[in-house]
Amino acid sequence: MLAFVKTAFGSLVLLVVSAVLLPAIALAEEAAAAATAAGTADPTNGYLAIGAGLAIGLAALGGGIGQGLAGAGALSGIARNPGAKNAILPPMILALALVESLVIYALIIAFVLSGKISV
Repeated sequence: MLAFVKTAFGSLVLLVVSAVLLPAIALAEEAAAAATAAGTADPTNGYLAIGAGLAIGLAALGGGIGQGLAGAGALSGIARNPGAKNAILPPMILALALVESLVIYALIIAFVLSGKISV
């Protein structure tokens, strides 16, 4: 990790991430303090936000890995037997569509969870 930060690109990435995340943390703290002072703070808001982020993050991670493995398997099969291309591609495309539909379902769940967060 330190070797990456010592490079010019690593330093730039660290600077950009810091510049993006630190103001967001400060603004979130001010909003939380204002909600607590007004008596409208809901302690479950943080858990809903974490759940929404985890829902789409894990679904995208799993979907990406699954689609990569499906594509690699199909391409490997076609490379071994080019004549089976017409028998391999349609089921692979169907499998990719089904994996993507699960990721979209997780996105909808994340939107529903984030909609329940009261400000």
